[in-house]
Amino acid sequence: MARLTGRVAIVTGAGRGLGRAHALCLAAEGAAVVVNDVGAELDGRGRTLTPAEEVVAEIRAAGGRGAVSGHDVSDWDDAGRLVEFAVATFGDLHVLVNNAGILRDRTMPNMTEEDWDAVIRVHLKGHAAPTRHAMAYWRDRAKGGQAVQASVVHTSSIAGYLGSFGQANYSAAKLAVVALSRVIQLEGARYGVRSNVISPSARTRLTGGAPPSSTPGFDPRDPTNVSPLVAWLAAADCPANGQYFQVYGSRLLVLSLPPIVHDLLNAGGRWTLEDLDRELPSRLVSYPTVDQVLEDLRGRQAAGT
Repeated sequence: MARLTGRVAIVTGAGRGLGRAHALCLAAEGAAVVVNDVGAELDGRGRTLTPAEEVVAEIRAAGGRGAVSGHDVSDWDDAGRLVEFAVATFGDLHVLVNNAGILRDRTMPNMTEEDWDAVIRVHLKGHAAPTRHAMAYWRDRAKGGQAVQASVVHTSSIAGYLGSFGQANYSAAKLAVVALSRVIQLEGARYGVRSNVISPSARTRLTGGAPPSSTPGFDPRDPTNVSPLVAWLAAADCPANGQYFQVYGSRLLVLSLPPIVHDLLNAGGRWTLEDLDRELPSRLVSYPTVDQVLEDLRGRQAAGT
């Protein structure tokens, strides 16, 4: 029996890229999948159901179960209708994969309020709104005596951990997603809900990556490399909760929240400016850039280490 037989999943932003790969993988593992996508352009403008319809057609052609959703996950009420649609269509809901996203890249001096609001709305509110309604559904099920084994998978980015030039809106939203997942982990425990974060490095419209390699063999930038982790997290008996994963090709990193690097105690009590002059400069932390981290991962991938 497939790993996810009997499970019902929503995947947001599932018409293209990573979301499409996740939807197809979940369906191949036996899940009934609501393929949610408004069909917007990269910047969030425009609407068409065609991408979602094409993915559902692929799922059904392979013998799976899928349904098209054009609900806007960044709209609080429409996100509620998405959850209702999943339950009405397939009889239940067990998995929510928050994946939808857009880009409005600008350096801070050039960023408009609308650029900021649009990205925060889709990436952060677009995670929070469907999660809120799914959580309410699972809470009511649990309080009604039903056994709940639910999973929420959030999508962050390496930009959320390290920042990315020209992406203050995107980076801020992606780090906020990590905090959101932590809260869902804490609040969901009483209802049987797990919450985890993935941070994928793959070729999508958002990354603007190069086309697939023409060289035969493993393609580390293929979005389908990320989807088995999503399917693993979606399983009813998956042990992961409150975890953070970075995926690049065949490399899987288990991350943590920021650790304590230095723990300083001032014997004299309150810190003075002179105390700080003496103690802090040699202990300040430097961070690599996103490009440096990805280059390191590519090097490790090529070396097979």
